[in-house]
Amino acid sequence: MRQGTIPPVVAARWALWTFVIINSVIVEALFLTSGTGKNGVLTVAKFFGLHAAVLMLFQLLLVARLPWVDRRIGMDRLTVWHGWVGFTLLWTVLTHAVLVVLGYARLSDTSMTKTFFSLAGVPASLLGMCAAAILVVVAAVSARYVRRRLRYETWHGLHLLLYLALGLAFVHQLQETTTFSSSLLAKMYWWVLWLFAFGALVAGRIVMPLWRNSYHRFRVAEVVVESDDVVSVHVTGRHLDKLPARAGQFCVWRFPDHHHWWLANPFSLSAAPDGRTLRLTAKAAGTASAGLRHLPVGTRAFVEGPYGAFTSLHRGRPGALLIAGGVGITPVRALLEEEPPGDVVVLYRVRSEVDAVLVDEVRALVADRGGQLHLLTGRTGEGSTPFEPQSLRAMVPDIGERDVYVCGPPAMTAAVLSALRNLGVPRRQVHAERFGLA
Repeated sequence: MRQGTIPPVVAARWALWTFVIINSVIVEALFLTSGTGKNGVLTVAKFFGLHAAVLMLFQLLLVARLPWVDRRIGMDRLTVWHGWVGFTLLWTVLTHAVLVVLGYARLSDTSMTKTFFSLAGVPASLLGMCAAAILVVVAAVSARYVRRRLRYETWHGLHLLLYLALGLAFVHQLQETTTFSSSLLAKMYWWVLWLFAFGALVAGRIVMPLWRNSYHRFRVAEVVVESDDVVSVHVTGRHLDKLPARAGQFCVWRFPDHHHWWLANPFSLSAAPDGRTLRLTAKAAGTASAGLRHLPVGTRAFVEGPYGAFTSLHRGRPGALLIAGGVGITPVRALLEEEPPGDVVVLYRVRSEVDAVLVDEVRALVADRGGQLHLLTGRTGEGSTPFEPQSLRAMVPDIGERDVYVCGPPAMTAAVLSALRNLGVPRRQVHAERFGLA
């Protein structure tokens, strides 16, 4: 438990904001010192182009899965920020493109349509146009209405086109001498920034997962059917005591010998890592998760992670309230193995006791620690409202003095977070997990 120190999430946010502010100041200085465009419109276009480049690089860092940042902020929040920055980037790029066409149209006193096709014949401009077109396509399929109608694998495959767009944008910037190489300092700055961002992405998304899987050689050790639609998979490997995993985190799991290599699912560790095995517990919600019960012992596993900030690293209060819904009990159950004796309360929301995954294990862990377990049963809309502010206060009178961990279905999580705000629980004491892959 931390006391008298800067919360890890605050330190990470300060680090990201410092990165953004410093680079924004540098870009503003480069814009002011690199000269104006051929007319006023092209000068403004250059302004938006410079800021689009910085936004692209920041996007790379948000999805690079850098361990120091991920463990403090969490992939779920980073993914949300990635979406916000993505749509900001889209409009910045489109504004830049429209202003470039408009500026050259005025310069040559021709129509924007004719100017557009003329610029398309210039390699540097064509590369920029292609990058912008890819951004538009990805933004279109990422819109909520469209994404709900696409399979995750389809959406994810199209989303990977962003890396092609970034490559095209990089070459486009290389050929725009007025921005990339207006001076030696400008050239050094852009090279360092691009290499840092691409290096972080390659290290976090490719090198680290490949190295860890080569080093640990993960394989299925045991498959335990917990209920009709829930299964636990125990994974072993070499030197697991050196894997930096913590209770409450999750991994992205692939079983390429049993499923297609591109089928990946985020599952929480349902037991605290012990240096010998990792355990995931999943409910059959799709083809990949339903097929886990048929995994042969010895099946090769490809594991990315561990990821997530849903850990005791963020504890700042002596007491803890752990709230779980459905299979969201898995990271909570793992956290219980790290909890000190006493002063822990668990609220476990399920439709019926039959649906309470791992409830016997949770009950035993809570009893060992002298805590309390409230099994909250009933269907939503049947008058059972355990997560209204007054209900939470009745079950946990000192809720405002505790760290609160929440993991469950989106609707339940939203209801709990709303109730916690109404109860005045400080934001720094609330820790929620929402899975999201970026």
